[in-house]
Amino acid sequence: MLAALNGYYDRLADRGDVPPFGYSTERIAYFITLSPTGEPMKPEPWQSLSGKKPEPRPTAVPQSFKRPGITPRSFFLWDNTKFALGLGLDKTTKRRVAHPANWAAFQALHRRLLAGTEDAGLLALLGFLDAWSEERFEAAGFTDAMLDQNMVFMLDGDRNESGQPRFLHDRPAARRIWERQVADGAGSESLCLVTGTVQPVARLHPAIKGVMGAQSSGASIVSFNNDAFESYGKAQGLNAPVSEAAAFGYGTALNAMLARGSGNRLQVGDATVVFWADTSGGEAAAQAAETLFADLLDPPRPDEAGEAQKIKDTLRPLGEGRPLREIDPKLDERTRFFILGLSPNIARLSVRFWLEDSFGAVAEHIGQHWRDLEIKPDPWRTAPSAWALSCETALQRKSDNVAPLLAGELMRAILTGGRYPRSLLAAVITRIRAGDEITGAKAALCKACLTRDSRLGSKKEEELPVSLNRDEANAGYRLGRLFAVLENTQRAALGKVNASIRDRYFGAASATPASVFPMLLRNSTHHLAVLRKGDKARLGGWLEGEMAQILGGIGTLFPRSLRIEDQGRFAIGYYHQRYAGKADAPAPSGLPSDAPAAAPAAATTDSED
Repeated sequence: MLAALNGYYDRLADRGDVPPFGYSTERIAYFITLSPTGEPMKPEPWQSLSGKKPEPRPTAVPQSFKRPGITPRSFFLWDNTKFALGLGLDKTTKRRVAHPANWAAFQALHRRLLAGTEDAGLLALLGFLDAWSEERFEAAGFTDAMLDQNMVFMLDGDRNESGQPRFLHDRPAARRIWERQVADGAGSESLCLVTGTVQPVARLHPAIKGVMGAQSSGASIVSFNNDAFESYGKAQGLNAPVSEAAAFGYGTALNAMLARGSGNRLQVGDATVVFWADTSGGEAAAQAAETLFADLLDPPRPDEAGEAQKIKDTLRPLGEGRPLREIDPKLDERTRFFILGLSPNIARLSVRFWLEDSFGAVAEHIGQHWRDLEIKPDPWRTAPSAWALSCETALQRKSDNVAPLLAGELMRAILTGGRYPRSLLAAVITRIRAGDEITGAKAALCKACLTRDSRLGSKKEEELPVSLNRDEANAGYRLGRLFAVLENTQRAALGKVNASIRDRYFGAASATPASVFPMLLRNSTHHLAVLRKGDKARLGGWLEGEMAQILGGIGTLFPRSLRIEDQGRFAIGYYHQRYAGKADAPAPSGLPSDAPAAAPAAATTDSED
């Protein structure tokens, strides 16, 4: 995994998208212009205006590092205002407070590293360190809104060829000083487990930022902070020697993919997923694979009608196993593709899953997932994302309520073609029995779980119906259809009621049919009588015929109980019978062509709910 990430860093470095070794990309909010004598002029914003509001601009600066403990440690030629000015905001009162220890650390580092310099910009910074005091804060143009933000420095009038500010850390003299500092700080040499070469080993690995739920300051994938994790007298990173260059490479690559606005990340429950392709098939093939993967796993919003339909049209040939080049000529099925799922674990990160395969195989598995989910009428205006599917198992469909392990295991099943997690079907049935609406998404998940278990299991493969199948013999499926007809009968006879039979009896009917259906059928005779006496006699006759057709395939006795798998079939049958009228078919709701004209509207519409 680390080797693949390090290879992706090389690809990003070749494109100029990431900083070189010894530097990191940080969010810088302001730059302080210094006169040649070190007098600070009014600070200017260094922000990105691409979003809805100004945001600190990502900028390559001398590399940051984790700052554990209580002893302040400053960054080189940049930092937040607690270090760069010795001032910050109190977390409780939100008032300006001094941080003398941080300011002293900033001064000490730069006086030590810049001693003997003859560079005009660095001399200006030394002049600033001698002259600055908190009393000059407002007079120099600073405001409390700037506090606790990251700042860099520049010499007045110093700009590059394109007219952009050239900051102090970009000056050649500063780069040489930083390169010497990085070399002097290198640890002992050992065989790097990532590259296989003998190089200085990283004592501490980089902080990874951007994983949802992890510490905002960053968390580690590799760390040793207790004696119990150390062996043979080795301390910290020496227990799993990774060179400083390789650690920098994998950390920079991960942080680039996890950055805000990155097209190489998506969120599924508590799992933050990053993905990338190698360039063995060319840069164009790699970028096309990454774009298609992002669209398939996190499709455009339904309001983007053209894009949403495009993704659905893409999934169709994938589900049929057709070549990727039919979708995009730039795609290469042999492109190696990497997928990493990360979850927070206090100050560390847990690797939820790590997958490496050809992009052709990954796309085939996604297509199979779509085929397993297929149900009619189509419940989605766009292809369903893994995140949206996992929300169907949660209270109030909130992502915060998704079971922590479920979302990650669902993603693993989608990407590998393996079984869906055993808890997925149970979670969907639990939500239905708790009173959630029986949506197409829930019915599709039930169908997908049962279809995949049947295909991958040892028993004979069972083909579950995609649309209403009036000849399906499974008792659970037929009982689900029967329950939908009984509900339609009640609605047609009584109109809108405070609590329908779905509200009161769906859970019991799907789990213990023998204790519920006889009572429901007795009540239905009263509802049918109401229909016969009114102006809906033909509709009543059709509904009675539907009941007879369904009951004819069940037998004389209702099952005393249904297994959870058959409860899933119950939900599928209910959905097919209840909503089939919304499909683009000449006979709505599976009705014969000579069904009374009033039957579809009264039996299948849901406008009252």
